[in-house]
Amino acid sequence: MFRFFENLVDPYVSYEEKDTPPQRLLPFMLDYARPFRRIFAYTAMMSVVIAAIEIGLIWAMGWVVDILAGDPAEVWQAHGGTLIALAVFILLIRPLLQALDVLLLNNTILPNFGTLIRWRAHKHVLRQSIGWFENDFAGRIANRIMQTPPAAGEAVFQVFDAITYALAYVVGALVLLGQADPRLAIPLVGWLLLYGALVRWTVKRIGPASQAASDARSEVTGRVVDSYTNIHSVKMFAHGASELTYAKDAIENTRRTFQTEMRLFTIMDIVLVTLNGLLIVAVVGWAFWLWMQGQASVGVVAAATTLTLRLNSMTGWIMWALTSFFRQLGIVREGMQTIAQPITLVDDADAQPLTLDRGRIEIQSLTHHYGRETGGLDNISLIIEPGEKVGLIGRSGAGKSTLVKLLLRFYDPEGGRILIDGQDITTVTQDSLRLAIGMVQQDSSLLHRSVRDNILYGRPDATEAELIAAIRQAQADEFVHTLQDPRGRTGLDAQVGERGVKLSGGQRQRVSLARVILKDAPILLLDEATSALDSEVEAAIQDTLYGMMEGKTVIAIAHRLSTIAHMDRILVMDQGRIVEEGAHDALLAQGGLYAAFWARQSGGFIDPDTKAAE
Repeated sequence: MFRFFENLVDPYVSYEEKDTPPQRLLPFMLDYARPFRRIFAYTAMMSVVIAAIEIGLIWAMGWVVDILAGDPAEVWQAHGGTLIALAVFILLIRPLLQALDVLLLNNTILPNFGTLIRWRAHKHVLRQSIGWFENDFAGRIANRIMQTPPAAGEAVFQVFDAITYALAYVVGALVLLGQADPRLAIPLVGWLLLYGALVRWTVKRIGPASQAASDARSEVTGRVVDSYTNIHSVKMFAHGASELTYAKDAIENTRRTFQTEMRLFTIMDIVLVTLNGLLIVAVVGWAFWLWMQGQASVGVVAAATTLTLRLNSMTGWIMWALTSFFRQLGIVREGMQTIAQPITLVDDADAQPLTLDRGRIEIQSLTHHYGRETGGLDNISLIIEPGEKVGLIGRSGAGKSTLVKLLLRFYDPEGGRILIDGQDITTVTQDSLRLAIGMVQQDSSLLHRSVRDNILYGRPDATEAELIAAIRQAQADEFVHTLQDPRGRTGLDAQVGERGVKLSGGQRQRVSLARVILKDAPILLLDEATSALDSEVEAAIQDTLYGMMEGKTVIAIAHRLSTIAHMDRILVMDQGRIVEEGAHDALLAQGGLYAAFWARQSGGFIDPDTKAAE
């Protein structure tokens, strides 16, 4: 039974992905709710049915009170069959209908609606550009991905469990009192107007207050996760106290926003109790007066009393449900700041996979300043022939990494274009472009998974033999088999920790090398590929790197000039431009910036203060 209701909606059903999701709350929620429309209709109908049953039971109890005035034998003879039918309905039919209602809510909607939102939101965020991620806390992004789905699910739950039910119940109450005596509906209508004014006052304020509180919580998460992610720096610079202060500011802001939210609930509760007292006195008092005038039966008084006491107990729940509904919508609205942001770096509608047969790279008048006036690249033009090995050097900020990011299409250029085998990389699919490029970065951070998973990230369908061969070629076999994590997993199955923190810098670099070796892409980018290795290991890895380069088009960034001295061509960059290019010996003979770098390097690294020879 449970499995049937749990499988009524597939949260992973295929859907049309939108680069620009709806920016307003209602269209945003309706867009996610499309697979649930039929289920929502059934659930709303069941809420109305359940409310009608509750009203009907109150009417039935009033009728029972009225018939008790007669002789017991005559009452049973006249109404026994009806009483038995009522008992059967209460014992069998009512629980079945109630079960259907809660199964739709608890087993079909709640687990699947939140899952659908979390899955699609995560999928949308993963499509965002590198630059988008660089502009926010990873912790805040993750927090919004995690808190928005349950908030949306809770909002939908309140719609059917409380709001729809309450509306049906109030309408039924008016009908019931109107049938008993139309005058009894007058105080209920007056109370409803006052109750509606309270709801309006509360809702108008609770949404913004909840969004502010949710945003403050996300800020706390972002700051705390930032501290934990960079715990080595925190400890190394003895900044525990300053990190506490940094977090305390956000925590205190969270406290203040939560206090504001709770003040609204306190005011609401006090006013609500007063209104409920007015409801009880008005309806029951009027019913009692009608009875004294002989215009209402004892059953009518009993039904009116039961109804008002029931409404008294329900109003707090309804108000809490309404405020919870708008509070959750405030959280969803805050989450939309992340999960509804447009995808700005997208594939063309008719983008085709990159067809790479030679590996020729042509850069035409390439310009990119990250939206600023300086930095990045300034009108670079360059051709790298198939199989050519090109070294790239320059001071920090010269534009080397920007060139690599544009080649990988982490950003779109502000001017110019990049062609690979004659194809503009902005017209091919991003995935096919990046599959054709292997890269070893200076910051060789790893996934918090096993060594095996991290290396197979390069090519998930690789065989075990290919995996082992890549490990050996990267000179990683000497330490991989000695690894053991706290849960007792060893070797290739050992977890490496967040960003690979359980490995040394050199070990992380060799795992990264193994991953790129396994990928075996025709274009190879090396960004300080041996920077984390000691001299002995670097010497051993050099042969590996040269083996990796064989038959590939290579761009290698290095400050350690010895690692690129044997390249076919070396490009010297300065202030976003290529200022020198040629082979190692030719550049030395020129006596320019490269020659100055070579002469003044310390331990094989570029001196950042080096100036061109006069």
